[in-house]
Amino acid sequence: MMSVKMTAALLLLQMSSFFGTGNGGKVLVWPMEFSHWLNLRTILDELVKKDHEVMVLKPSASFSYEVDNTSAIEFETYPTTYSLSELDEIFWESLRKYIYELPKQSFFGYFLMFQEMIWVDSDFFETLCKDVIFNIELMTKLQNSSFDVILADPFIPCGDLLAEILKIPLVYSLRFFPGSTYEKYSGGLPLPPSYVPVALSELSDRMTFMERVKNVIYTLCFDFWFQTFNEKRWNQFYTEVLGKPTKLTETMAKADIWLIRTYWDLEFPHPVLPNFEFVGGLHCRPAKPLPKEIEDFVQSSGEHGVVVFSLGSMVGSLTEERANMIAAGLAQIPQKVLWRFEGKKPKTLGPNTRLYKWIPQNDLLGHQKTRAFVTHGGTNGIYEAIYHGIPVVGIPLFADQYDNIVHLKTKGAAIKLDFLTMSSTDLFTALKTVTNEPSYKENAMRLSRIHHDQPVKPLDRAVFWIEYIMRHKGAKHLRVAAHDLNWVQYHSLDVLGFLLGCVATVVFILTKSCLFCCQKFTKTGRKKKRE
Repeated sequence: MMSVKMTAALLLLQMSSFFGTGNGGKVLVWPMEFSHWLNLRTILDELVKKDHEVMVLKPSASFSYEVDNTSAIEFETYPTTYSLSELDEIFWESLRKYIYELPKQSFFGYFLMFQEMIWVDSDFFETLCKDVIFNIELMTKLQNSSFDVILADPFIPCGDLLAEILKIPLVYSLRFFPGSTYEKYSGGLPLPPSYVPVALSELSDRMTFMERVKNVIYTLCFDFWFQTFNEKRWNQFYTEVLGKPTKLTETMAKADIWLIRTYWDLEFPHPVLPNFEFVGGLHCRPAKPLPKEIEDFVQSSGEHGVVVFSLGSMVGSLTEERANMIAAGLAQIPQKVLWRFEGKKPKTLGPNTRLYKWIPQNDLLGHQKTRAFVTHGGTNGIYEAIYHGIPVVGIPLFADQYDNIVHLKTKGAAIKLDFLTMSSTDLFTALKTVTNEPSYKENAMRLSRIHHDQPVKPLDRAVFWIEYIMRHKGAKHLRVAAHDLNWVQYHSLDVLGFLLGCVATVVFILTKSCLFCCQKFTKTGRKKKRE
């Protein structure tokens, strides 16, 4: 009997032959910056290898969308209202607040400040969208290009609007939204708060009673108060463009496939739908040889090995106080340390630590001498650690990073530290624990085995579903009927109300009947006594 892996491999071979040379589709891309772009770029490179034409809508002011002359990806650059200096100011001010101010807020202060910050981003994203939608020359070109599908990162709304205007299928690629708002209401994904922790709650799926209370409060806040984006303004904008009453969540709900950038090695088990595919780690690769200078440094570590330290591409430098604290902690461990850092050299930097503006992170994590990974917890880095089976010391800074580290910690492969309050001793102790306590390495390797034990690789699965959408002109047959129900109908509140009404009516009738019979019986008894 043919194995599952062999069947899947043959299926993928058939699919690839379907889109052979000259039969490729046309893909329009609405991207997002930084790590989001790295994931999308991996998918796009694979689509290009399979003879698909790919066009990326690139704003004139951006950080991440490199134009590679050696790639067949086409970048359509459109003029934006914001200059690069204005974009730079908005981004770094927002990042500073996320890292240094937001964590200090009270529960409700956190939500207030968080929503205010996201609405600043929302204004910028809306401007980007308008720069495309109201660009008549660009929109005419897109209309005439006859795209087969649009691949979009919903962190910046507009991909859904373009899909509506161009009348083409929509594929989303994302990690999650705060409170899982759009996956839940636009995607229809069922997420029971009794055992599915709300995004940003930093809870596990094994909650105590009080943790479930907290999770329900988070759910209510995200459902009835917190808006990821300024939805009123987006609804007005969409209504203006389409010429009919339209809501942002409604157009997002028309997505044919949601490619979620996690997998069950990191995720807690929860219900899924047919049009949700989990493709975490699609960018991961076997380690390649290191540059000679780095390899020599790694080999000089002897039996102790090395520790890789990176807080991601968005955080190259830190305050002097935090940098010195970290350097002092690293100086105490026996391992050599490769630290991606662009700021002023810390005064407490030890002889075992080298600073790099860039490191081949994936290749280092796959090196046999790497003992631990100190990371902010970005999804890309987390999956590289899982892929290579490396235990983690997590120092989350913002967004999904807190949940990523909590998930790894719950699975026994990480220790979590607080960036603003940790001391050099805390960092030293955490690194000593993950490198000396065998359970952390064992659990990291267990997650790695789970990740690798898939019938189809994540990247192949992502590309398959994009091609699937192109072949079938969408995938409405995979969308649940929940999209056609309102909130009352979805939770069967109308049915419960009807049944309660029926019960109340029966009770009322029985009560009245009993009272009537009692009154009759009483009157009859009195009449007999008089006689």
